[in-house]
Amino acid sequence: MKMQVLVIDDEPAICTALSFALEDSYDVMTTTDPDEGLRKIDNQHFDIVLLDLRIGNKSGLDVLQKIKQISPNVTVIMMTAYSSIETSIEAIKKGAYYYIEKPINIEELSLLLMRAAEFKQMSNQLETLHEELEIQKGFGNFLGNSKAMQRIFSMIERVKDIDSSVLITGESGTGKELVARNIHTLGRRKNNPMQIVNCAAIPEMLLESELFGYEKGAFSGATQRKEGKFVAANGGILFLDEISEMPLPLQAKLLRVLQEREVTPLGSNTKISLDVRIVSAANKNLEQMVMEGQFREDLFFRLNVIPISMPPLRDRKEDLPILMDYFIKKHAKDMNREEKMFSATARRILLDYHYPGNVRELGNIIEYAVALSNSKKMEETDLPQYVQEQKFILQPDGTDDDFNSFRIPIGISMKEIEEKVITATLQYCNNHRQKTAQILKISERSLRDKIKLISKEE
Repeated sequence: MKMQVLVIDDEPAICTALSFALEDSYDVMTTTDPDEGLRKIDNQHFDIVLLDLRIGNKSGLDVLQKIKQISPNVTVIMMTAYSSIETSIEAIKKGAYYYIEKPINIEELSLLLMRAAEFKQMSNQLETLHEELEIQKGFGNFLGNSKAMQRIFSMIERVKDIDSSVLITGESGTGKELVARNIHTLGRRKNNPMQIVNCAAIPEMLLESELFGYEKGAFSGATQRKEGKFVAANGGILFLDEISEMPLPLQAKLLRVLQEREVTPLGSNTKISLDVRIVSAANKNLEQMVMEGQFREDLFFRLNVIPISMPPLRDRKEDLPILMDYFIKKHAKDMNREEKMFSATARRILLDYHYPGNVRELGNIIEYAVALSNSKKMEETDLPQYVQEQKFILQPDGTDDDFNSFRIPIGISMKEIEEKVITATLQYCNNHRQKTAQILKISERSLRDKIKLISKEE
């Protein structure tokens, strides 16, 4: 699409000559009347204005001021036969991009217009960035105006520059990793590395070597030395995500490393001193796990020096409008589509939904709607079916009750209840394990283990 150029000059011959010279590369309109030029700018979009410094008995600088009042982002190039340093400086002070002397050299003008177009594109990119920052009324890369989120921002600010261990708890999708990243990027360790280990995603036999590293020949398959995450994070932060999934034997080894502030890679006798801040996260109740013997009490106290509890999205619904607008802009931009908006009905459905998957689920829902909508306004039918229906788990017998209920016969064992809930939720989610785990509020590893047990019994 060609850029729109308006020429304002009181000499018709100049208007005609410029229109002829530029018409192949630009959409050009001309006028000899500055008042008409201002009306055109007020009524339609122009990217660039070529403005004469003297238009009859009117000053081009005065016209420039009025142009900037009407359309602050338009790029104005002054044309003058009376060039002087004083007039050019004055024009630039009042918002002109540059000036060109008459008689106009078309090659020089073409180069100036090309530069002005690049400047315009850069200005648009900066404006887009500014808009993104404006809607991000949060902290770091967080969004939210709610009191719950303000408390989180305050906690991050207070703990970012100290070395005490932080334990972040909350449901899946609430932004626990974002808290850890903000503590790193806003704190005094920001220039040193941050390493992330998802304790649920790495098989148990590999997790130890991933954390502590190993020497060549330490075990079968160790064909070369590997640096562990502790050493890689030295001077910075090690984020242990889903720490509740760490096996008990490895918890003891982790505790020893934290106590001694040094690590010995597998197959080595050399101890490496550590200066690493530990930030961990869990979507389970670690205190309950301690009471049940599933998590070491001494390790829990070592990790839980500063607890941060992330609120679920359903408890901070006042943040939904700003989050929705952010995700619409983000996904429309990522998909190279025009910015969209929700109809009143679709918006009400999203405001009423209670988001078992929290902010992550909201982002996925809006990505779905932006991708599938064929118009600028996203309707109810553009939302995922389960959101339209406002149900999360279907009844085992196919009937529909309240969205958060599940019909269980009296006398059934707790083990059978768990099996029925897992089976029904898997069916509802079309065997999508990540979504199933989010709804059941357990880790994918726990879900995988439970499915294995159910399959063995069958």
